Amino acid sequence: MKKFVWTLLLSIAFAIPATQAQTHDLEHIYNPAADAKADMAAAVKKAAKEQKHVLLQIGGNWCIWCKRLYKFIEDDAELKAALNDNYVVYHLNYSKENKNLPVLKELGYPQRFGFPVLVILDAKGNRLHTQNSGLLESADTYDKKKVQEFLKQWSPAALQPSHYINE
Repeated sequence: MKKFVWTLLLSIAFAIPATQAQTHDLEHIYNPAADAKADMAAAVKKAAKEQKHVLLQIGGNWCIWCKRLYKFIEDDAELKAALNDNYVVYHLNYSKENKNLPVLKELGYPQRFGFPVLVILDAKGNRLHTQNSGLLESADTYDKKKVQEFLKQWSPAALQPSHYINE
């Protein structure tokens, strides 16, 4: 009986950290009180230093699809690696508390696509692309191949002029 109890306790002890590692705070992805302009400038500076692009995920803690996209990428090791290898990510808030309208105006009104909407900036802060995330969906989730292709096609490596000189 003691062996069974110890085995059970050890199983629980190892299972709890593994379960906690997969939990995400989906209620605080976006910060309505953040200074989006300053945070974006810091993200651009970091991207320049790391030779990456900036990926802005625009949405709010109220948005179920914003939470789904965040969790979808966080839970997939390949997508997470592609994101971390190529992008500095910033979650730009849009909510009743703070719509960040001046920033969104500068980005070409990406909210017209609904939420979440993804905006890619280069390491100088220039907008390269605005992505309607609905085009990355499949049923009630996201499509891994579509998300993977999006991350690949807008990565810094994909936009290297040297890849296209001798075409």
